[in-house]
Amino acid sequence: MANNMKTDVVKPVVASVVIIVCMAFFCAYSIAGESRELVIFHAGSLSVPFREMAKAFEDRHPGIKVVREAAGSRTCARKIIDLGRKCDIMASADYTVIEDLLIPEYASWNISFATNEMAIMYRPDSKYSKKINPGNWYNILLKKGVEYGHSDPNADPCGYRTMLVWQLAEKYYKVPGLYEKLKAGCPLRNVRPKETDLIALLEAGELDYLFIYRSVCLQHKALFVELPARINLGSFRYAGFYRQAGIKIAGKTPGDFVEKTGRPMVYGITIPKNAPHLQTAIRFVLFLLGPEGRAIMEKNGQAPVYPVKVTGDIEKLPAGIKAFLQ
Repeated sequence: MANNMKTDVVKPVVASVVIIVCMAFFCAYSIAGESRELVIFHAGSLSVPFREMAKAFEDRHPGIKVVREAAGSRTCARKIIDLGRKCDIMASADYTVIEDLLIPEYASWNISFATNEMAIMYRPDSKYSKKINPGNWYNILLKKGVEYGHSDPNADPCGYRTMLVWQLAEKYYKVPGLYEKLKAGCPLRNVRPKETDLIALLEAGELDYLFIYRSVCLQHKALFVELPARINLGSFRYAGFYRQAGIKIAGKTPGDFVEKTGRPMVYGITIPKNAPHLQTAIRFVLFLLGPEGRAIMEKNGQAPVYPVKVTGDIEKLPAGIKAFLQ
């Protein structure tokens, strides 16, 4: 993780007490003048856990309606930057999307809250499904007639993470040119704005395999190839190896580019500076970081980042969240 990350180590028991106190404070806080609505832009891979979290949050706060908009993480950020859309919370599958695109103009801080890893989803009747495994998947994908897909690297972290996995696979399996072969073997018709859009193509038989997060495979009870830890971007142990891969994607402005380097997957969340319903947003973030929210993430295959890690201007964290961290 980035060197400027600051970590507050909080013992679980103490953290649980603090989060309860913080939640009690905000439950007592008047939100007169605020709509009873909470708008969240979030990564497609957060759809299942955030649906459960929204229901639990609504049950705890009667009258509040959580409105979720799922899209590729970079698309979520573009809604804020390019379209001027307002939301109360932005949750990204890659915390660096918030770092690169939203801080400091549109947000001040960024909390890392979950992890994941890359995998290859497939159907029982996908071509060569009985033969594919962690050691030969690239040979299977490159066979004639096999269709595989991934999300758009410029719209979704899962897309550029797929490219990084392919680069790392070339080094790990010691197959010169593998990255370019995999790129050439995946036509544009098999690329979609976000990774969850591809599931419908897989289920319809248009694709045999797709690169997606392990958590999504588990949530959909789908078959998947579990990739080696050295290439799946899911292990902090191999952070040094991951850094050997890199890809350029679109930056903040037309013609601008950002270099994405391989690193362990970490999800990020922030409250934009112009969030319409700040106090309700704070409540939700506290709920996410608390025991119940962490349990929902864990159940859905996305291990929480704990203790919490923060980047950006920590001094501008809302008082309730800052209290939780301290």
